[in-house]
Amino acid sequence: MSRRPYFPILLVLALLLLMMGDRLPPPVGPFSAQVKQSANRFVLGLFPSWNPKLNPNQRTESQLEDAEKPR
Repeated sequence: MSRRPYFPILLVLALLLLMMGDRLPPPVGPFSAQVKQSANRFVLGLFPSWNPKLNPNQRTESQLEDAEKPR
């Protein structure tokens, strides 16, 4: 007996638990909320905050200033 047909069913059930499980009664509801928070922290940790070293508008501002200067 192959386990492959069960994978999509388990995946859908896991996604439903993550999306709407916090509405279920205890002990499933709080567990689902905790798993959702952990998953959110994990995904946010994959993308650290990015702070550019330069001002992204600096080039445009300097070109505008150069264009506005009287010649």
